Amino acid sequence: MKTDTLNPALLPGARNAIETCLAILPGEKVALIFDEASEEVAASLKQALQDRKAIANALRIEDYTRRPARSAPPEILAGLEAADAGILCMQPLEGELGARKDIVAVVERRQIRYAHMVGVTPEIMQQGMRADYRMVDRLSERLRNRMPLARSLTVRTEAGTSLVASFDASLDWVKTSGLISRRYWSNLPAGEVFTTPARVDGTFVCDGTAGDHFCGKYGDLQRTPLVVEIRDAKMVAATCARKDLEKEFWSYCHTDENSDRIGELAFGTNLGLSDMIGVLLQDEKLPGVHIAFGDPYGNQTHAPWSSRTHVDLLARRCDVWIDEEQVIAKGRYILERFGLDGAPPA
Repeated sequence: MKTDTLNPALLPGARNAIETCLAILPGEKVALIFDEASEEVAASLKQALQDRKAIANALRIEDYTRRPARSAPPEILAGLEAADAGILCMQPLEGELGARKDIVAVVERRQIRYAHMVGVTPEIMQQGMRADYRMVDRLSERLRNRMPLARSLTVRTEAGTSLVASFDASLDWVKTSGLISRRYWSNLPAGEVFTTPARVDGTFVCDGTAGDHFCGKYGDLQRTPLVVEIRDAKMVAATCARKDLEKEFWSYCHTDENSDRIGELAFGTNLGLSDMIGVLLQDEKLPGVHIAFGDPYGNQTHAPWSSRTHVDLLARRCDVWIDEEQVIAKGRYILERFGLDGAPPA
């Protein structure tokens, strides 16, 4: 890693990741996996590890394989096998979901603490990674405790989203609030509570960010929303003024038999965020509700099916009701509904 890539402005977010989120201890071994495009962020994380007196094993992906990587290089996986914790800090390319799944499989088998920072940017390190993650965790825990008792969830937006979801009591609600444990790895920046819904019906208008490689290729969809019609948690239609996006999205969501099935319904719970920046990693943590088609992260939710694809769709300024009680208004949590007071951190 180049020594001149260290940007001091990224260090507060990096230290939050290492000290608060991953709770790295002196002497622990950490596999820091990164790509060339994310080297500036990786340098700040390495410095934070060194400041913590941890042992950083920096593994640049391009040193071991050509991109896009269809599978994770053995050297990368070996680094994780020897680590007490891991970090993946990279920019996603089309066709690399399998490689990322290889990495997560080692993490879940070994149950090590792990931060998944796919799509991270210097901007994110100075925004979402500076959040008060203890407050994010308090809200996330209240949601995780409440949702197994809910009969339904209603989501609406001014852009046209109008859907109703119900849930399967046998499937878990998973909290990824930034305080990472051996049981659950987490994206960073963090702030999500999610499950695999039993049923979803209605219209979802993605006027924000779309996931996987669509984020980097198409960016923010506010001016050209993607409109998806859903029946019984399956996609039945997708339309967009950008016909190239419409065609590519439809094709992607028909890669396998479950690619058009909603695998994830999630609350964004990062109270430090106020708008989208066009990067999924941070945008999906924005207060509101989003969905994803494809793989349901069954190792976490216990959904009994899988898919080779997973693509998130985000909407701006959600109004959300748990049963008949409104809990989010225009993209802001009504905190007193959860017994929480105080304004979101700046």
